[in-house]
Amino acid sequence: ATVPGAMENLDTSREHGPLRETVRILVIEDEPAMRDLMVKVLTRAGCDVEAAETGTEGLRLAGHGGFDLIASDIDLPKMTGFEICSRLKRDPQLRHTPVVFISGRLAEEDVRRSRQVGAADYITKPFDARSFVSRLLAHVKYATPLKLQK
Repeated sequence: ATVPGAMENLDTSREHGPLRETVRILVIEDEPAMRDLMVKVLTRAGCDVEAAETGTEGLRLAGHGGFDLIASDIDLPKMTGFEICSRLKRDPQLRHTPVVFISGRLAEEDVRRSRQVGAADYITKPFDARSFVSRLLAHVKYATPLKLQK
């Protein structure tokens, strides 16, 4: 299944141009079409993207370090995005890496809970590709000084 409206705005390279330093983003999403879409949009924006299908795989990849941002779904098999974020925020090496939730959930309670576990942002599906990239890159830019203070 494709995300309505997302493909029309897939080419984000004109706004963002080639990134001066490659931004590394980890996408954690169990739905193949959505995962592929996020990887494609971010790659076209000049990001280096790795993807994980499960929370366990995502935590393993995150543990290797080097990601500037982690974009995760909330509804994942065996481990929710909330649990992933909580674990990342408890890790001294990863706690300054922004986590952004990408979810089809629209409940205000989920947005509140995302803040409680330390997420930097909450983007609902379907999303506009340009806005999606801009929001993620804004969090990378904001978090960079924090990560340097470790």
